[in-house]
Amino acid sequence: MIGQFAAALGFLTRLPSGRRGIVGAEDVARSARWFPLVGALLGGIYVGIGLLLIRVFPPFVTAVIIVAMDALLTGALHLDGLADTADGFGGGHTREDVLRIMRDHSIGAYGAIALILVIALKIGAIVALIEAGRQGPALFLAPVLGRWAAVFLGASQTYARPIEHDSQHSVGTPARFMGRTELIIATVIGLALAAAAGGWTGVGCFAGALLVSLSWSWRCRRRIGGVTGDTIGAGVELSECLVLLLLTALR
Repeated sequence: MIGQFAAALGFLTRLPSGRRGIVGAEDVARSARWFPLVGALLGGIYVGIGLLLIRVFPPFVTAVIIVAMDALLTGALHLDGLADTADGFGGGHTREDVLRIMRDHSIGAYGAIALILVIALKIGAIVALIEAGRQGPALFLAPVLGRWAAVFLGASQTYARPIEHDSQHSVGTPARFMGRTELIIATVIGLALAAAAGGWTGVGCFAGALLVSLSWSWRCRRRIGGVTGDTIGAGVELSECLVLLLLTALR
């Protein structure tokens, strides 16, 4: 378990994981069962940062710092996937066009707009939650359920790119090896954490993340025949935004 959690931590974040050398795609895939725990670690960090900063800074500044810390600690992994996906889905006409555009890591108009909107939404929601004194559960649950969504998308969909076009250690490759075991364990952990942190509201957020993931999964299958690392990253961001929106509406 410890080794798998370290692999998950090293794959999803820039935090020290204790793992040395290159971790293979199958190792990362098996570690996906612990992705929600990595989200819980990140969420705990964001809650702590928020508690410290709101004593010094106004809500808007605190929210910007929290979102910036999220990008720093994750290496903007999922934001990068969101931007590439927006460019591909927005600019591609055929499946091949979409996959080709997502390979190009330069950000186009669709990607830039997607990043601006998602970051603005996150900051706005966090500001509202801080002002209502309800930021704690949201900052914790969003990364937990976002990482659960990554496991759901990877385990429930086929990998859209031909295998011969991918290197062993590409970001998207581990999704090919995620299976039912990873999804079941991640679901139990994610649901338990959601219930513990938010009670029935947390369970409702889990249900919302499931609905968003199902919808996004269907969209990816229709558009490109499955998922890639980029579309999984976009799914993480969509699920996080949904959790923040739900908790903002219920504040």
